[in-house]
Amino acid sequence: MRRSDPNSRLIAENRKARFNYAIEDDLECGIVLAGSEVKALRAGQANIGESYASVENGELWLINGYIPAYDKAARFGHDERRRRKLLVSRRELARLWQATRRDGMTLVPLSMYFNERGIAKMKIGIARGKKLADKRETERKRDWNREKARLLRHQG
Repeated sequence: MRRSDPNSRLIAENRKARFNYAIEDDLECGIVLAGSEVKALRAGQANIGESYASVENGELWLINGYIPAYDKAARFGHDERRRRKLLVSRRELARLWQATRRDGMTLVPLSMYFNERGIAKMKIGIARGKKLADKRETERKRDWNREKARLLRHQG
């Protein structure tokens, strides 16, 4: 995602995902949206913090993603928490199915954004849940890096 392009911009980000899960791989996928959903995304305020992805019946679905209702689309509005189909290739879908069913991984939405062509995309992470000790270790590393940056800023 290029910052200079006016069409590409971040819509929603799942910040807790990297804290709660160890992300092993990620991939970009398209989203099947209604017209009012695209308008609502352009206005902002989507939330993917509590959502997850699942492979069901040979298709990839985003479950519990929140896109607010678009006020100006009164007659042809959309359900705010409906299941949305995610678009990936057959090979990637087979890899995701294997990761979730055989390896016990979880599909976590990391971010939703518009690409440089203005098309809504989602970055999905193939993740393994962290234990409490791993979360503490992540927090320690983050605090140490923050302290190290603070010390370097004051000394140099």
